[in-house]
Parts: sequence; structure tokens; C-alpha cells
Amino acid sequence: MVYYNDGEILIRDLEQADAQTITDEEIAQGWHQSVEKYLSRLQDRDGGRCISLVAEYRGNVAGYVNLYPKVIAGPFLGLGYPEIVDFGVFVKYRRKGIGNRLMDAVEKLAENYADTVTLSVGLHNGYGSAHRIYVKRGYLPDGTGVWYGKQNLPQYEKCCNDDDLVLYFSKKLK
Repeated sequence: MVYYNDGEILIRDLEQADAQTITDEEIAQGWHQSVEKYLSRLQDRDGGRCISLVAEYRGNVAGYVNLYPKVIAGPFLGLGYPEIVDFGVFVKYRRKGIGNRLMDAVEKLAENYADTVTLSVGLHNGYGSAHRIYVKRGYLPDGTGVWYGKQNLPQYEKCCNDDDLVLYFSKKLK
């Protein structure tokens, strides 16, 4: 299914072949990634647990995002909100409007489930672009502080600044 197409940017459903393309692009920009992550998203999609979108820029895969209709972890668990998971635009395609088009599409889908959408974002500098786009789009921190994995991190607890160290955010859609 196509969610957006302006002739330059196309937002569509994730396809099997995209998993390897996304993995290769992320490895090329220095990210530690494996194809299993994206194959898992395809399994979740095929099982009806998520909606997975891909952005193309001038015919090349440029980014991706997933929407889980039910939060899978964190402070919003059990509240009936959908969760945006694994939003990314490859560095070489940034600042072309791709991230905002992906977020427009996923937020529109989220409206089918609730009036609020949630997400978590890593804290290390590799997530700097995500921090900025979320704030510009009106996402607010939930106020529970830092989480590591699926646990709220107590004050003064030691942790590793990796992809599992996150803050949770939400946005009212309606």
C-alpha cells in the first residue's frame, strides 16, 4: 500500500527485500545492525502486530518506521496507545523532508487506534536528529525519567549509554 507519493518521496509498506537494504545502509553509516531486526518487523507485520513503512527517495530506500497498535513496553503499557518503534532516515537522505513525511504517515495511522501516540528515543548522540524532530512535532516527555531496557532506571543507578537507554514521549493527535 502507498501512503504518500509526491514524485520524489514515496511512503509504502515494508517489503521482504527492504530488510537487507536497510541493514546494508545502516552498516554503511556505522550502525551496529543485523537483518534479523527487520525480518522480525516483517513477522510482526504479517502477524498483525504492527504496520511497517518504508520511505523511498527518488527510488532508493531512505528510511523506515513501525507502528505497534498496542504499546509493547514502558510507562504507557496497558493504556491503549499505539507506539512508534524504530524510526530512522539514513544520514545521506536527511534534510529532504523524508522524516516528516514518514512521521505524518505513521501519525495518521495511529489516529485509527487512539488520540495519543507514544514512542521512546535513545539518549546517545546518534539519536540527535530524532530528538529534534520529535520536539518540533510536539512530542513531550512522559515524566518518568530514564528507562533502560524495559525498566525505569532508579536515581544514581549505573547504566550503559547504548540503544536501550531511553526516554518515553507522547503526542496528542486529536
